[in-house]
Amino acid sequence: MSDVALQYAVEQLEARYAAAIDDDRLEDWPRFFTADCRYQIISRENYEKKLPIGVVFANSRGMIEDRVTALREANIFEAQNYRHILSPSLMLASDGAIVTAQTNFAVIRIMQDGATMLFATGRYLNRIVLADRLFAEKIVVCDSRRVDTLLAIPQ
Repeated sequence: MSDVALQYAVEQLEARYAAAIDDDRLEDWPRFFTADCRYQIISRENYEKKLPIGVVFANSRGMIEDRVTALREANIFEAQNYRHILSPSLMLASDGAIVTAQTNFAVIRIMQDGATMLFATGRYLNRIVLADRLFAEKIVVCDSRRVDTLLAIPQ
């Protein structure tokens, strides 16, 4: 795969992922991951200190599916919308089967009353299975250690 094709494939996967969340298609969210994936939201401070404690952790697509079920059926929170702004992805490594890439993000939260605020910034650290165009690993490293208690929707 050429460098340009690789860049395009990674950025399209990332864009489709963000669009699914922004469009409230959370049932599509698990389909972006391999069956034995790893998904974690963690503060930059904990990530850099190699502390394992994060805000959200899943080590399988099944755990991600359970999170969607909880969001739809069990959790109660004020309706809100999100908009992801993504940087171009930086290719860090590729062995032809797996690509490691970093994408910076900003997430804006829009409440039902119209209030709009910067919700989170950070970077996605991804390992992507090229043949399937799926995330084997997505670590969401948030710049701030201060996490809104309303972190219900995936980042």
